[in-house]
Formats: sequence, C-alpha cells, structure tokens
Amino acid sequence: MTGHDHLALTSDALRVTIDPRVGGTVTSITDLRSGLSVLGEVPWDPVDVPVASLGARDENHWLTRYGGGWPLLFPNGGDACTFDGTFHGFHGEASIAPWTVERSDGTVLLRRRFFSVPVTMWREFFTEGDLLVVRERVRMTGPEPVEVMWGHHPTFGSDLLAGPVEITSGAKRVTADDVHDPAANPLLPGVGGLWPDIPGKAGLVDLSRPGDAVSAMAYLHDFDAAWVAVRRLDNAVAVALSWNEARFPCAWLWLELGGTSAPPWHGRGRLIGLEPNTTRSGMGLADARQRGSILLRLDPGDELSTELRLHVFRPNGPISALDDSGRAILA
Repeated sequence: MTGHDHLALTSDALRVTIDPRVGGTVTSITDLRSGLSVLGEVPWDPVDVPVASLGARDENHWLTRYGGGWPLLFPNGGDACTFDGTFHGFHGEASIAPWTVERSDGTVLLRRRFFSVPVTMWREFFTEGDLLVVRERVRMTGPEPVEVMWGHHPTFGSDLLAGPVEITSGAKRVTADDVHDPAANPLLPGVGGLWPDIPGKAGLVDLSRPGDAVSAMAYLHDFDAAWVAVRRLDNAVAVALSWNEARFPCAWLWLELGGTSAPPWHGRGRLIGLEPNTTRSGMGLADARQRGSILLRLDPGDELSTELRLHVFRPNGPISALDDSGRAILA
C-alpha cells in the first residue's frame, strides 16, 4: 500500500517520524532523554501532497513541499534540467514522490519504482538505541545504462541550533560552490582550503563555527573517515552522521542561517545541511555532466546498496572521531 500518514519509529532514546507521502522524508528526530529535536524546520507551512508531475519545476516549487528534515535526492540533485532527453525536477523524483510502505518488527520499509529512470529503490529505517540506521538498495531494470545523482539532504536545526554550534568532520578539504553566491555568502566562490578553514571575501572563514546572517554552500571531500557532526557548544545535544565514502565521496555543506531575505525564507531560516552525495557540484545532472563531475552510472542489472548512521546524543566536548558503530567517541 502507499502510505498517507506519518510513520513513527521509537527506541528508548529516539523518536523518528517519516512521511512516505512526500518523498519518504524523515520529518523529525527527537532525543527522548532531553526532549530536544535535531532536524531543521522551515518558516512556512509545507503542502503535504506530492507534486502531480513527480518533478518540481524549480526550487520555489520544491520548497512548497519542503518542511526541513531529511529528504532523499535521486536521480537528480539541485537544479531541474533535461538530461538525456528526460526532464528531472529540482532535487529529483525521490524527494517529492510517494513511497510504498511496509512495517516489520520495528522497521519501516519504503519502496519506489521510479518514473524518470528505470530503477527500483528500497529504503529501510530502524533504530538501535541512540542510532538511526538508513539502508538503501537500488536495482537497475532498464536495457540501457543511465547516469544519476544519489544523495541525502539531512538538514539540522530546531533545538540543535538554539545556541552556537561547532561542526567537525573527518574531511581533509573543503571547496566553496562556484555558483551559489548570494549577498550573505562569506565564501569566495570556487575557492578551496583545508577543512575547516577556507579563504573568504573578508579573510579566512572557519566553517566549523558558522555565524548568523549566513547563506553559503560548500563541499567536504578527501575524507580520512566519512563523517560529520554538529555539537551545540553548551553540550545540550549533538548529532554525528556517517556513511560509506565509496558510495558518497563528498558531502554538501549548506548553511542557511538567517541569510536569505527573499521569500519564502524572509530571513527566518536556521538550517545546516550535511549532505552525503555521489556528485559535486549540486546544480543538477546537466550541469554536473557539463563540468565533467562524477555521476553514478547504472548498467542493466546493477544492484547497489549503502548505509548511513545518525547518532543523536548529549556530548561532553568536541567530537573528533566515531567508533565502528557510527557513535561519537566522547572525550
């Protein structure tokens, strides 16, 4: 059956809600021990109905369905475009289409057979105490190869951003996007540096301590280990996201911290996106091909899988490493 209601997963440490009706998006994650929420929210009321065409025509159209949280980006990420003769909506069909639901022993299973590409995807969500585990599998069913983008768009905010934060990561390098350059962007487009420092318009920018009135996009890459974490500096709550670097060799870092005054943001957005992806840049399939960026090629019969782990916890200082389970190693 195709689900219409938000689904809940709970453990002794977490409560997770998922909306299968619009993109299979993880809409909220609450740390039950503190009562604090960690996923971002938006300053408008999203429409809880899929886009009829299964593709958002542009960013503003997509934002009508976006409530924050953790969408999936597939088979496109970023700008809507026509690619190999097929129209792909902003951030891809997966982020905005309904998913078929199954429930089994504390697990949510979602499935979608895509319209825009000949691919079926299965997504499995379950909790292990203070961990949310997301497993995904794609099967290519078409007769000819296709190229896609596959990534995740987890956006953090709400109680996690109720005070100053620190971002840490296993990345060695960071590069600013060379297209995204709004007025509140402190970064020099296209310029890179050693994480977390990057040359900016007014001197060196420390991306581990993002300030207010910022709108920026950059890419983390060249990982010692594929993880990124956000800690509230008062140690009230933190998150640590880990993934398979072979599948997602970069992570998009999106900062929307009151920096966009245009509608629908009106200067009220407070979100940090930590977004593992197959591809940079984040401006859509057509742009990525034109730049010679890495795209994921799926050949007939291919079946690929991956896993992501999100640790939600109360820290006691800076996060500098994760253990084999995906949990932060506390100081």
